[in-house]
Amino acid sequence: MNVPANLKYTKEHEWIRIEGDVAYVGITDYAQSELGEIVFVEVETVGETLKEGEVFGTVEAVKTVSDLYLPIDGEILEFNESLMDAPELVNDDPYNEGWMVKVAVSDATQLDNLLSAADYEALIG
Repeated sequence: MNVPANLKYTKEHEWIRIEGDVAYVGITDYAQSELGEIVFVEVETVGETLKEGEVFGTVEAVKTVSDLYLPIDGEILEFNESLMDAPELVNDDPYNEGWMVKVAVSDATQLDNLLSAADYEALIG
């Protein structure tokens, strides 16, 4: 299972990567493998400011639909439009091409509450 050391993780299987004052958010390699083939990603919260733990969208796989939870407070700046035509990018490359949203970081100290790669690996066993 791929768990990059440069990211932070949630217990709900989202990852977050900070680049300056913007964060990229997606679901982990573990999450996509558990969900199976991703057929649709829906994010209708662009332009909204959400709190940590709030639902920012949903991911639909062949067998289920799952909510997507924001790891930190922030404004949803952008949805990865590539996922409209190619939702399988989440399966193929969850940490790069399969990112889901860009978020304006409101409080970077919230990152301290997230899991490190080692903590996430322990969580998923």
